Amino acid sequence: MTLKVAETVQGEWTVLHIRGELDLLTSPAVRQSVHDAVAVGRHDVVLDLSEVLFCDSSGVGVLIASRRLMRSCGGRLRLILPARGAEEGSHVNRVLAALGVRRLFEVYPDWDTAVDDRARPLSA
Repeated sequence: MTLKVAETVQGEWTVLHIRGELDLLTSPAVRQSVHDAVAVGRHDVVLDLSEVLFCDSSGVGVLIASRRLMRSCGGRLRLILPARGAEEGSHVNRVLAALGVRRLFEVYPDWDTAVDDRARPLSA
């Protein structure tokens, strides 16, 4: 399966909708999309992972590198993992939890709450 990245801008937030498999071959596209957003001055980024069916360590590496990049430029990074993922165990949620890095990210259940500064992230 291929990976598709689509960008939407909502106020100060750039939302990158990621669909497919996030692995060694496809993760550079996500990395580049995050870098492209920062390059044009968009420092608040949401990665919508709700349609990611598979994520390996390369994909996790891109998420961690994206977090580091956003922090270094004074920006913010948020992830969208559907609320049902916390209970039913979406693949990305399970991978992040198994590697002990889920707590590093602000995770939201949907697009509306991810771009709402009043909303609280889901607990790790």
